[in-house]
Amino acid sequence: MTARHDACILAGGLARRLGGRDKPGLHVAGRPLIESVAAAVPDAGRLIVVGASRPGLPEAIFVREDPPGGGPVPALRAGLAEVTAPWVALLAADLPFLTAGHVSALLDAAKTGAVLVDDGGREQWLAGVWRTAELAGALARYEGRSLHGLLAPLAPATLHLAGRPWFDCDTAEDLRRARGDEPGPGPRV
Repeated sequence: MTARHDACILAGGLARRLGGRDKPGLHVAGRPLIESVAAAVPDAGRLIVVGASRPGLPEAIFVREDPPGGGPVPALRAGLAEVTAPWVALLAADLPFLTAGHVSALLDAAKTGAVLVDDGGREQWLAGVWRTAELAGALARYEGRSLHGLLAPLAPATLHLAGRPWFDCDTAEDLRRARGDEPGPGPRV
């Protein structure tokens, strides 16, 4: 039986706002961020990771974008070439609060695609699902570098779900918040 969806996790960025640290390998809640994201797609037929090979993901297919560090559109091209299912979950490697339930909700809501929106209503382009054929067609025609420019014309359904599944760890502050280390208010006087 063919899987309903594959998962493509983009994990090859340069993490400039984190000082070039290995962002997918940073730990939140006791495990690397990328392993948390992989755990959110247990029903994926294939787990495709665009980035360096990871020992904690033995079932994954690892590919690299061309050029390495070239950004999310080249990374998507590399990952999508490995997708065989009719749907693909396109995810960032730094989503510590994403769960399988969130991915299921996206799949249930999608016609051509569906993306999560944050508390401000902004689309999170690396937290969504897409009909593989539609995404491949759009990518074949697209010459730009922006995921927004590629994905927004596909008019995805937008979902705001509980639990902050859209929250990503781009900065040291984001990482502290995800780990629950954010300083609280001082003592009451």
